[in-house]
Parts: sequence; structure tokens; C-alpha cells
Amino acid sequence: MRKKKDTEILKYYKTLLKAFGPQGWWPGETDFEVIIGAILTQNTAWSNVEKAIRNLKEKGVLNPKGLHALDTGELALLIRPAGYFNVKAKRLKHFTNHLFDNHKGDLGRLFNKSAEGLREELLNINGIGPETADSIILYAAGKPEFVVDAYTKRIFSRHGLLPEDAGYEDVKAVFTESLPPDTRTFNEYHALIVKTGKDFCKTKAPLCLSCPLKEYI
Repeated sequence: MRKKKDTEILKYYKTLLKAFGPQGWWPGETDFEVIIGAILTQNTAWSNVEKAIRNLKEKGVLNPKGLHALDTGELALLIRPAGYFNVKAKRLKHFTNHLFDNHKGDLGRLFNKSAEGLREELLNINGIGPETADSIILYAAGKPEFVVDAYTKRIFSRHGLLPEDAGYEDVKAVFTESLPPDTRTFNEYHALIVKTGKDFCKTKAPLCLSCPLKEYI
């Protein structure tokens, strides 16, 4: 069974890459912006995150020092478009407080460890779960950590490669055991999965017949 899954996982990746081409993810001008986006995108659409990030840029606080110095209430107002703004403001402050308390506000110091060590540290920060941690590691730190999201579970469970109730770590293991530990591959695959989920493998009325993966149905 594992051998078949490994082959299928790789075949799906090559099919999607051929269909869509490189995606150039994650959108963000700096590593810090990528981190903020990863935290803000929890339970909201990316278009809303973009509005919040634009507010932070216009205020001149989209940097570790600026965000760390900002009052939590004012931060909440700036990120209001991203939804759950009071909760997310606290999460952002938890991250920046950790960064300054433990790494003098320097992302380079935070990232100067193995992916495993970085993941353990991030997961100990209040408000950062597995998907957010892996997004930060992959897209900001540039280390090979596969990101699993709702699209991943939906697409691959519908194709019979994952059980519908598979947990995050179980889903992640299928991909990490099936692919070379390569940052670029993990980056592209996650981005291609998101595009497929948004454009074709919708929650309701999926467009299976026009999906690039239709040959595997």
C-alpha cells in the first residue's frame, strides 16, 4: 500500500506542476511579512489578510521592532480585515514577544537551527499550531517542512489516498515519506494543492471533469 501511495503522490505532483506551472509562493516581500501572513490567514481568506497586511505597511509597523512596540489594541484595529482580530492580535504579540525575549528580535537567530528544532520552538508559542508552524518553517525559514491544509485532506481523501478522518501528522507523513526532503518541491506542491482545491476540488460541486487530476479518478 505504501509503495502505491508513494508513486501516486509523486505522479499527482508532476501532473499539477505540468498543468499549472510554478506558483512562486508564499506571497510576501520579507520573511517577517510571510510569518505575519501565516498567522493572519488562520480561518480567513487570503484577500482579507492582504488588507490587514496593507494596513500594517501603511502604518510602517510590518517589521519585528514596529510590531513588537505596537499596543495590542491598536494592532487589533489594523488587522481587523483578517477577522478574529482580537485573538490574532494576541497571537502576533505572542510571536514578537518570543522573538525579542529569546532572539533579540532577530529572525536569523530564530531560524539558526534545524527544522525539527524550529518546529518544536514555534509550537510552544501560544497561538501557533502545526499548519502555521510548518508554513513559517517552509516559506520564511526556507527549510523542508511539508504544509498540510484542508485542501490537502479534501483532494487526497477524495482520491482514496487518505482516510477522511486522517490527522495532521498522519497526512504530513504520507507526503514526507513519499517525496525527497526538498524545500522547493514542498513549496510548489503545497501551492499547487491550494490552487487545485480553490479552482476545482471545491467543498460543494467539485469540478472533477475539468480538473488536471481527473485521470486518477
